[in-house]
Amino acid sequence: MRVAIYTETFLPKIDGIVKVLCLTLEHLNRRGVEAVVVAPDHGGNIREYAGAQVIGVPAIKNPVYPEGRISLMTPSAYQRIRAFNPHLMHSFHPIWTGLAGLLFAKMMHVPALSSFHLDIERVARFYRLNVMSGISRHVTTWAFNRSDYALAPSKLVQSQMRANGVHKVGLWRRGVDAEQFHPRNRSTDMRALLSDGHTEDRLLLYVGRLAPEKQIHQMRAVLERVPGTRLALVGGGPAEPSLRKHFEGLPVTFAGYLTGQKLAQAYASADVFMFASAFESFGLVLLEAMASGVPVVSSRVGGAQDMITDGESGYTFDVNDIDGMVNGVQQTLADPARLTEMGLVARRHAERQAWPAMMDELIACYDALLSGKPSPI
Repeated sequence: MRVAIYTETFLPKIDGIVKVLCLTLEHLNRRGVEAVVVAPDHGGNIREYAGAQVIGVPAIKNPVYPEGRISLMTPSAYQRIRAFNPHLMHSFHPIWTGLAGLLFAKMMHVPALSSFHLDIERVARFYRLNVMSGISRHVTTWAFNRSDYALAPSKLVQSQMRANGVHKVGLWRRGVDAEQFHPRNRSTDMRALLSDGHTEDRLLLYVGRLAPEKQIHQMRAVLERVPGTRLALVGGGPAEPSLRKHFEGLPVTFAGYLTGQKLAQAYASADVFMFASAFESFGLVLLEAMASGVPVVSSRVGGAQDMITDGESGYTFDVNDIDGMVNGVQQTLADPARLTEMGLVARRHAERQAWPAMMDELIACYDALLSGKPSPI
């Protein structure tokens, strides 16, 4: 089988979409599925990944969302795709590059699959671009309906896509590497680093981009209302300067980007993982925290409600419900024995969400599209 994958972002940029794409390419390579990637050229000179050729196309900065790129598809890119002769096209969210993939699929008479990775409608709404929000909803629905099949990352997003008029929507669940993210990675040194030496305090952790839509500033209420808590922020992004000012004088550690073993240690060394995002497609970091044996207190976005059982592995709260967030942390930390038990429950759930099984479901979906059978997911 040969698959051409189109994405709006790729290495060297690091985010949730890139992480899922890299895991997908690694799994396809292990299963003997040939792949190529078509992506905006970020200038990182990435030409191959996990056996897949990377076709970089010219791109300009998105004036509305500067971290994004608007790709400019070229005839040479189309010719390189034709030379690869794919059996199937997979668009990681059809926007610019992905829409070209759908067009190429029609031109080459091969099936097209689109998976949901970025909630553009809610991004626009959050940044008060109300006209763009409505337009993006209609364009997204139109684009997904141009595909032979669509995949949502969570039940919440699946229901939203159906409500917006997308006809054929399956569920491609997200997974976790439960060996990489494991409670055994708990580290005294890492906890000391993240807590600025105050290891006896309760350590709250956030991992991800420091961006306005993540609403990290709301976590200040927890520090002010739950005694003995400290917050560590792992990651970087455009909101870091304003967050440093917002949390000035409070027990907050800005740890920067961490990867590999250090990231695994950061998760496992925390007491509670916090997530206050305004929107999310899934939220891989929630599952990584749970695999590390850490209860999660999260806004009800993306896959949070698919993963977290309130009162057993963490708590969820409505977006912008700061009292609900504070109460969730208070409840989680109220009893040390219960905190330990919640971590064990979180770990057991994560152990059932292994990436290989999720990726094999994707390959089964590819096979179904090629054979004309109903998709198994």
